[in-house]
Amino acid sequence: MTSIRFGWHMPSFPVDGSPGSVFVEQIINVLERTEGYFESAWADDHMHPWARWQPSDTDALECVTTIAYLAAAFPTWKFGSSVLCQSYRNPALMAKMAANLQLLTGGRFIFGIGAGWMDEEYLAYNYEYPRPAVRIAQLEETIQITRALWTESPASFEGKYYRIDNAYCEPKPDPIPPILVGGGGEQLTLRVVAKHADIVEHPRRQRGELWPQTQRVARALRGGRP
Repeated sequence: MTSIRFGWHMPSFPVDGSPGSVFVEQIINVLERTEGYFESAWADDHMHPWARWQPSDTDALECVTTIAYLAAAFPTWKFGSSVLCQSYRNPALMAKMAANLQLLTGGRFIFGIGAGWMDEEYLAYNYEYPRPAVRIAQLEETIQITRALWTESPASFEGKYYRIDNAYCEPKPDPIPPILVGGGGEQLTLRVVAKHADIVEHPRRQRGELWPQTQRVARALRGGRP
């Protein structure tokens, strides 16, 4: 019988005006109180609040360093990124960071990644913001580079947007972290999900939309991997 496991998507910014130090204590308090009820906790990847109703100068937590800190304090929890934006870091660097998190957490990291969507954040921090088809193609190449670095020594990859040549990522993550792909694009993103993802993350959906989206994901997965 399939079991249902629950995770908590941690907020990355306070909504009550709390300073960052108080907000961190709030996160810790929730983790302490819910330990044993949830299996995993998830951090999102933004430099400032993603919510347009929240002031951009609100204190906000960075994804990877937050996971490293909390995983050390809570050794029974799994921690995942929900989701790392492939545009914000070099793919090989991101693969190394994920492998190192897997080492530091003793195998409790879930590698969530997506193509990115927040155009004002891209522009504010001087990241290129190409059209969706390009971002999805870059996402796929990032996942391919990540898997190569996690399994090959040395690893090489030649793509349209990214390349590595005789690159190393040591130690290899053990076990290989599950790869979660997030995004709602039905024509392009679901193809990446079907080919590369171990887990798929539904974007936020309105009432009545989740089941149709689940069916679309299932159809994409039935296509299988090459």
